[in-house]
Amino acid sequence: MSAMAVVIVTGLSGGGKASILRALEDVGYEAVDNPPLTMLEEMVARSEHQLAVGIDARTRGFDAGDVLDSIARLGSNSERRIQLVYAWADDKTLLRRFTETRRRHPLAPRGVVADGIAAELALTEPLRARADLVVDTSGLPIASLRRLIERHFGAGVDPAQLAVSLISFAYPKGLPREADLVFDARFLRNPHYDPILRSKTGLDADVGAYIEADGDFAKFFACITELVDLVLPRFVQEGKKYATITIGCTGGRHRSVHLIEKLANHLTSRAESCSADPARLLAWGVFITHRELTRDGQAGAVLMDRPVARRDESDLDKSAQGLAVQA
Repeated sequence: MSAMAVVIVTGLSGGGKASILRALEDVGYEAVDNPPLTMLEEMVARSEHQLAVGIDARTRGFDAGDVLDSIARLGSNSERRIQLVYAWADDKTLLRRFTETRRRHPLAPRGVVADGIAAELALTEPLRARADLVVDTSGLPIASLRRLIERHFGAGVDPAQLAVSLISFAYPKGLPREADLVFDARFLRNPHYDPILRSKTGLDADVGAYIEADGDFAKFFACITELVDLVLPRFVQEGKKYATITIGCTGGRHRSVHLIEKLANHLTSRAESCSADPARLLAWGVFITHRELTRDGQAGAVLMDRPVARRDESDLDKSAQGLAVQA
């Protein structure tokens, strides 16, 4: 019998906790928002279904230390699988959300919203440090947030498997704050300066061929895979449930996108080839997000935020050979 899943959702007011709870409810969790903290353990003990519980600074008797103590006690029961999710956004986004909704901040009911945000951030920092999954909703559309929750908690998700998120991004628009590893691809030749390729993306074979024609591409990609192949098994050994690997370039449309796609194919190949040997600890699920393509509303953007199926890279290599552009 598998352990009962319990997800504790916390974070900053206005950070997206309610949206995460709704998404969890849609994938089959019973969702309860803001119960008294003293009821948490009893509620979990009595539940017969997978449960999602929202707890934040509004919760009666809230104390981050007490929340962590409750999670530790609940997690000592092997019949339960407890995960902590922390939702937040940057100050600018939170201020805008409070302005748009005209809500008062729970920690600054008569004062300055910014002061309430700062106080809540300090109050909940121990929970953020302990969280299994930290979700930055600053520039995250609701649809993408829902897909993120589905990928981690939906039907068919193996809780024992490391979830590896691969994200392409543009440096001028900021680093993904959840990143565990960041690689900079801005030194590679840039398809943006080719008028034929500029309007395309790293998802197109001719763009990939152009990038790979850079004399340093192969060495750079080999360095990335060598490091990733080293650290992912160690993440698994440490019990880490989520890992985020990001690659950035100037526009987030060409070089980083192609590299993320290529890395995803490498990782799924490695996981499958070693899945028969559990001692090698190479079992993980791989998910792709092309942040700037999704934000810009590219056609088929829903397919740019997706789980990765195994692909035959030889087909990509053949296309690249036929379309290679000499440097």
